[in-house]
Amino acid sequence: MARPSSRDRGREREREERESEFSDKLVHINRVAKVVKGGKRFGFAALVVVGDLKGRVGFGHGKAREVPEAIRKATESARRNLVRVPLRDARTLHHDSEGRHGSGKVVLRSAPAGTGIIAGGAMRAVFEMLGVHDVVAKSLGSTNPYNVVRATFDALKEQENPRSVAARRNKKVSEIVARRRDGSAADVAAEA
Repeated sequence: MARPSSRDRGREREREERESEFSDKLVHINRVAKVVKGGKRFGFAALVVVGDLKGRVGFGHGKAREVPEAIRKATESARRNLVRVPLRDARTLHHDSEGRHGSGKVVLRSAPAGTGIIAGGAMRAVFEMLGVHDVVAKSLGSTNPYNVVRATFDALKEQENPRSVAARRNKKVSEIVARRRDGSAADVAAEA
């Protein structure tokens, strides 16, 4: 039996390092049955959220005859669909946002330090894998975990950091952040 070359070992080690930097969380498993001549054939569908706990997160869906294989497929799919979300102080969101998918609607709000993750089920998994420590979230409408996760990702895609907003508006970052701290709508309306 031939030994793998050093280049192959290097690639394998690199792939393992890349995989080890991500954590994954199983959100939902659905058992489905197909009725055939001899009875029922069961299959499983898994929904997995993957993240690096530093601002990158993704979700994936996998289907197979057995649970471990469905989870593996979902995890691979999630790793291929990662999105980067800017975080404030590496602990919360920069601003409030809303997201929708189908009849699922979510509202995400940034929170002060020490608040924790106030979110239910599927949304909590997304925030934990994202690395958010303080957030308040509410899911409205559909409770289907697939819709809730997709709506959460829709809301997270709206997140922008103050630097990109300042560059787009030709202002200084301090002006944008100062407005956020003041929080008074009268000042914003007076300038506009």
